[in-house]
Amino acid sequence: MVRVMIERRCRPDKAAAVEHLLVELRSQAMQQHGYVSGETLRSVDDPSLWLVISTWLDAGLWKAWERMPERREISNKIAGLLIAPEKVTVYTFARRGGAKSAHGTA
Repeated sequence: MVRVMIERRCRPDKAAAVEHLLVELRSQAMQQHGYVSGETLRSVDDPSLWLVISTWLDAGLWKAWERMPERREISNKIAGLLIAPEKVTVYTFARRGGAKSAHGTA
């Protein structure tokens, strides 16, 4: 499984529109093969900062959704309401005994 983190910085006067579009995007994502779960968070200290966290069965299924025209259409609408480009980061779950630091410890 992978976890996808998407950070977006919204223009202050567009928060309601961004929230509406994020709900629409999640509704579409929930119908996609490989979607497991998701949540949308808004920073307490910086209300312009939104974080969407979603879990997918694998990175390939996330990438397939990321390229779908339906997602691109909604994402383009959201992009017009942002003060900076969105930042997408995909994480995988660490395995026990997996990654080690340069000093041999995890």
